[in-house]
Parts: sequence; C-alpha cells; structure tokens
Amino acid sequence: MKSRKLSRKRRRATIFTAAAASVVAGVAMLPNWSAGASTVDDPTVDTQTKATFQRLADAVFTDRTDALVASDKQQYKGRKSLSKRFHGDVRLSKSQTRNEKTAVSQLRDRKKRLAALGEQYSGGKTSVTLDKTHVDGRHATAEVTETTTLTYGEARGKEPKTTGFQAHHKLSFTADRNGNWQLTGVRDTDDGVAVNQPTAPTVAAPDTADDDNPPEATRAAITRNPAANPKNLTSGTYDYKAMADYAKKYWSNYNPDYPDFNGAGEGGDCTNFVSQALKAGGWKHVPGDGTDFHKWFGNSEIQSNSFVGVNEFSWFALSSKRVTSLANVYQLDVGDVLQMDFNKDGSKDHTMIVTSRVNGVPYLSYHSTNTYNRSVASIIASYPTAAYYAYRT
Repeated sequence: MKSRKLSRKRRRATIFTAAAASVVAGVAMLPNWSAGASTVDDPTVDTQTKATFQRLADAVFTDRTDALVASDKQQYKGRKSLSKRFHGDVRLSKSQTRNEKTAVSQLRDRKKRLAALGEQYSGGKTSVTLDKTHVDGRHATAEVTETTTLTYGEARGKEPKTTGFQAHHKLSFTADRNGNWQLTGVRDTDDGVAVNQPTAPTVAAPDTADDDNPPEATRAAITRNPAANPKNLTSGTYDYKAMADYAKKYWSNYNPDYPDFNGAGEGGDCTNFVSQALKAGGWKHVPGDGTDFHKWFGNSEIQSNSFVGVNEFSWFALSSKRVTSLANVYQLDVGDVLQMDFNKDGSKDHTMIVTSRVNGVPYLSYHSTNTYNRSVASIIASYPTAAYYAYRT
C-alpha cells in the first residue's frame, strides 16, 4: 500500500453512513398527485399506526436476515417476503420495494460467499422496537432498534452457537393523498457494520498533513489455513480472558464509566470500546498530550486520540511495541485486534477485538454496530475487497 501521512486530528473512525444500497434512499419520495385533486386532511399517527410502523420495520429487517439463512432449512423453504404482505394504511412505496429487493439480493450473494468460506447460518431471529416517532404534516419518521441473532449452522463443541447484534435505524414515511403511509426510506444511524447491512459503509477522504512519521501497519492476508502462529494465552503481561470477558459484558450494554460515541457523527464507538477491553486486560495509561499518538489514556472525562481514533490507535500500538502485525487474519487469537480499511485509501475505518477462537476461526466483537462473536469469515464475506490489518497484542 502506498505510504500516506495522515493527520493526527481526532478521528474515532471514518465511517459516515452506509452506502447507497444500505441507506436505501433516505430521501422521501413525494407522491405524484394531480393538480386540483382532493386530499384528506393531514393524517394522524395514533397508537395503532405506530404499532404498524414497528411491524413493518420488523418485516423489512427480518427479510434481510432471512436472506442470510440457508434456504434448505425446513422453516425457510419457500418463505415469502414479509414486508410485501403490507398493504393499505401502511406499506412500502414502490421505490422502497425495489430498494429492498436489491438489498435482499446482495445479502443472498453474501450468503454464497460465506458458504464458500465454510460457514452458514441455520436460523435467524430479528425483532424491532419503536423508540421514537415524529410527525410533520404528511411526513413522519420512526426511530427503531433492531436486535438480530443468527445461529451458526455447523456449531459444535466449543464453537459459538450464535452471533448477534443491535442496530439503530431511522425510517421515513410519507402519506399519500388518501392518508395512507408509505415507507420511503431507511437510514442506518449507527455509523456501523451490521451482519445484514447490504453494502460496505462509505467513508470520508483521509486527511493529509505533515506528521512525525507514524508507523504503518502491515496488510494481513485473508486466505484460510495460514501458517500457525500460536499465542500464549495464560502467561505474560496481559490477561486476554479479561479482555474477552469485558467485550462480552459490554458489547450491547455500554460501560457508564466511559463516554458513548455511537451515533455521535464522528465515526462511532468502535476503537473506544476496543481500548476499554485492552485496558481491562492490563494495558496501562501513557499520560500526556492527548493529540500525541505516543500517548494513550481514557476515562469518563477525557480520552487521548489514540484511545478513540482508528488510525491513532494503530500508530500508538505499533510505536509502543504493544502489538505486532500478523500476516493473516486467521492467525488472530483472543484479545488480538482487527482493523479494516473499507476502500483501501490508506486510512483505517473500523476496529474489532477477538473474543473467541475455535477450530482455527477467530470470532470478533465490536461497537458500531454493537456485535458479538461474528466470525472473521463473515466479515470477509461481507467486505471481500477491504484491506485488513491484524494485530497480536
């Protein structure tokens, strides 16, 4: 990769929003009413309508989850789209119907890539809760939380049985001239990486500036069965079990002793979360100027750039010799860290920590989107063109 000097400006991550197919047309499409046509008064959104908003959102995200599940499983044979069943007062617009069809198709392609890597899901469960609604005339928004669990198809022994995540979305609705609500847009608000998110997030162009020559991480290969690189998990400076236990405890319930940057508009909470887990396992603070990537510290009041920023974390970890680069992502073990550069522009975008390793497969947990025990194979199947950076801690 071409060397690039990056600014030490505080960047927790560079993920902005999901790509077009994931955002899925967030701008509401105005109904094409004929001039002079009579319309009903602005519709109200009562309790029953809110409940239908919630059920439609549940159907949309369940359809996306189902697209990842092996279709030969009995309960999924011939299963029809749930969102297409909505008609009348609340339903998908024509444009959103097309968008969801595209999203489901992309996820089915991902399922094929995942199967080629030796993994499949035997079942999935999605539920959606309605957090907030806002109505402005003939336009409405619904903020929802999606909770999804996928069951690993070949799990046996000590392998994780499931992977799960929580994601937050904003749905846009527009009422037609008869007062019927149509879902016209879905926007992810986590700045994150969900299992059933159709495409990779878009990222900002990297800042460039003179810097004091931060170290560059080495790209990691993504091929299966690499040369062995065992890790001593029980003796040494750090407690790797404590790192994994911390991530398992706080992957969805955030630790109140630290700030929550999820949805804060600057890229999310991913590196902040990983730094917390490493700290729980024995990483010590290096106090000083928070903008200096050679320093590393974080608490409820203040955090160094290296504690919360994707690139700054890499620079600190490498320059302090607290990590070494691994040649292959499948060499990762408990407590190790994986970073991604979605568009290979030289600026890293996302940070994750390994919470389990079974039969040569690392499983990762992370914030933005809150995710637990997602296999590295699933990450690769979702983002096959990304650049990967694996760190032994």
